Amino acid sequence: MADASGPVLGIETSCDETSAAVVAADGRVLSNVVASQVDLHARFGGVVPEVASRRHLELVSPVVRAALDDAGVGLGGLGRVAVTQGPGLIGALLVGIAAAKAIAWASGLPLSPVDHLHGHVASLYLEPGAVDPPFLCLLASGGHTLLLDVRDRGGYRVVGTTIDDAAGEAFDKGARLLGLGYPGGAALDRLARDGDPEAVAFPVARVPGLDFSFSGVKTALLYAVRRLDAAELERRRADLAASYQRALVRALVERTREAAERLGAERIAVVGGVAANSELRAALPDAALAPLALCTDNAAMIASAGRYTAPDPAYLELDAFASAAA
Repeated sequence: MADASGPVLGIETSCDETSAAVVAADGRVLSNVVASQVDLHARFGGVVPEVASRRHLELVSPVVRAALDDAGVGLGGLGRVAVTQGPGLIGALLVGIAAAKAIAWASGLPLSPVDHLHGHVASLYLEPGAVDPPFLCLLASGGHTLLLDVRDRGGYRVVGTTIDDAAGEAFDKGARLLGLGYPGGAALDRLARDGDPEAVAFPVARVPGLDFSFSGVKTALLYAVRRLDAAELERRRADLAASYQRALVRALVERTREAAERLGAERIAVVGGVAANSELRAALPDAALAPLALCTDNAAMIASAGRYTAPDPAYLELDAFASAAA
């Protein structure tokens, strides 16, 4: 019989990280194993869904075993299983869901299906230094850019989103235009440290409401690169990276502060892969920031969200979803 107060086993396979983690009921991370596929997909310049799914099949069992071993917990000592249901790559998600179903069924454990975005927010609920709602949360990643009104640990309300590219996608596409490697966001951040962020005045789009738009600044970088010959581009690459990054960060920070003012939010939090960007972290010094190790996809955040997500009694019928609900 499962102990409802026991640790949560989290499984995350939404994109190109195969991850499993064990989180105690009080929010302590007992283990968090992440097997990245970055090197596998680098040759293609981005994630190939079929390749990612097949690699998850190879990795999910050993990663789960490693997480349990690191935590010193057996299946009998768990309270429940939590797994990412979506959004993400359908084939990749189904690998994690199938593994979670098998573990839950074989061990008599309840299973909580977790929204990946809720997982990013729930990275803030892990110890040490857990953040209590209410707060306004900027969630910025490769696939999503959202402003979330978080009133309790069980969920959130979307108050702003992107009308085109996600911020992380804009970072990666900008890096590609500048001839940097994959994944591009981290490479662009490193290069920008050697450049002048005021060298080029890239535009920051202003759209109605609390939404974002990044297609314009991406196009502006494309035109700036096309105007330069190879030698001049090499000479100005760092300045272009710094100026482009400054425009993206300014857009994120200005809209986040505007949303906080409109909603009367006394606290701002930042989560998601883009939360690892050094300039964004510096631009919001008073914000609650997800720890660097928990910014990118990981199972500890899924286990954390699983503590606040009701188990599904019909989990054997559980399916994945690719996109977040509108």
